[in-house]
Amino acid sequence: MKNTLCLWAFALLISITSIASATPNVIIIFADDLGIGDIGPYGNTIIKTPNLDRMAANGIKLTSFYASANICTPSRGGLLMGQYPIRNGLSKDVARPSNKIGIPDNAITIADGLKTKDYATALVGKWHLGHRENQWPTQHGFDYFYGLPWSNDMLPLALYRQSEAIEEPVEQTTLTKRYTEESIKFIEDNKDGPFFLYLAHSMPHIPLFVSKDFERTSEAGLYGDVIEELDWSVGQILDTLEKQGLDENTLVVFTSDNGPWWEGSSGQYRNRKGSSWEGGMRVPMIAQWKAKIKPGMESSAISMNIDLLPTIFNMADVPIPTDRPIDGKDIGRILTGHDESPHEFLYLFDGSIIAGVRSQDWKLVYQSWYRNWNAKIGLDSYHFPPGLLFDMKNHPEELYSMTRENPAIAEQHAKWLKAGQSTLEPLGKRKK
Repeated sequence: MKNTLCLWAFALLISITSIASATPNVIIIFADDLGIGDIGPYGNTIIKTPNLDRMAANGIKLTSFYASANICTPSRGGLLMGQYPIRNGLSKDVARPSNKIGIPDNAITIADGLKTKDYATALVGKWHLGHRENQWPTQHGFDYFYGLPWSNDMLPLALYRQSEAIEEPVEQTTLTKRYTEESIKFIEDNKDGPFFLYLAHSMPHIPLFVSKDFERTSEAGLYGDVIEELDWSVGQILDTLEKQGLDENTLVVFTSDNGPWWEGSSGQYRNRKGSSWEGGMRVPMIAQWKAKIKPGMESSAISMNIDLLPTIFNMADVPIPTDRPIDGKDIGRILTGHDESPHEFLYLFDGSIIAGVRSQDWKLVYQSWYRNWNAKIGLDSYHFPPGLLFDMKNHPEELYSMTRENPAIAEQHAKWLKAGQSTLEPLGKRKK
């Protein structure tokens, strides 16, 4: 009997070890213009998000996680390439049907890297990184594409499968459901793995659309209906993973490309999409990976969507590119309970200009586009030198500057800012 129990325990240990060390599946669920205050894990009590609540309960919630830009295209480029968007030519504007902005030919995306480890890869949803042949998702690591080439307010608008337009005009009321169905099929077809699914929802970018099943179900109007359908979609993905026995060894990440636009909540934080204030760039980030991440954790360590590439590459044993700067850092230790950021600081951009510098406890604000305030370091103005300094540990609402009370801290952030201006801004030149 004793020997039987020992053998059983040993077999169980081997099983658990193999699960934890196996190559993980990866799913990134990316909302469009969803604010940090729009979902239950970050305090919303009006919009019901039981599936995101469940995901947070089963994993970790990051409370100081940033988009790499305050608008769509550069943020998506930052996520997929692990770089500040200024590095890859995506910082000036968003990709439109009328321009050539898009992913560079020599890009290395998360999908590119995972393909070297025999991952099946799919993008379901919004691409928004260029529409020319050399910019198409299937040219940048994705085996399969089903979705829109740009935002749902841009025309002409067609729904694509691979490179073929299959629907025009697009019936947007069923987009979230169809994205979900395509994602589930991809998971089921590749359950023997490994696989990478990038589910980039078109909502809640305006115009807002929702299916009949979710019409008038929220106390927050149409916007709330849209968020509740997105939450349903998350639940469908999680349920599929459980049904297929994949939930233990699949990393699922939920985040947003920037803060909310005309509607939605940036929570306690200042301003919205398009600004470099916290409400424009601090976004939700929830991660679940049952084999590695303990349930119910929370971390305030600073991080950014550029960190997903190196984190995922290291998990899948993909070499980090050495022929280009990778600004992201592996945040695997944060996700597994070590509450210390690998970043000393992060740059927050407004277009091609560094608008702020965020360290763990402080943020120096240099420029704000939304409030038409463009101060320059060194000028003898009311607030400078060197800028507005906010206490992010105790007062992250960015209401009261502490520059005068903490000159040494302000000067340190100003040094980091000046270093970034000389190396990251276009040829070291600033706008006049």
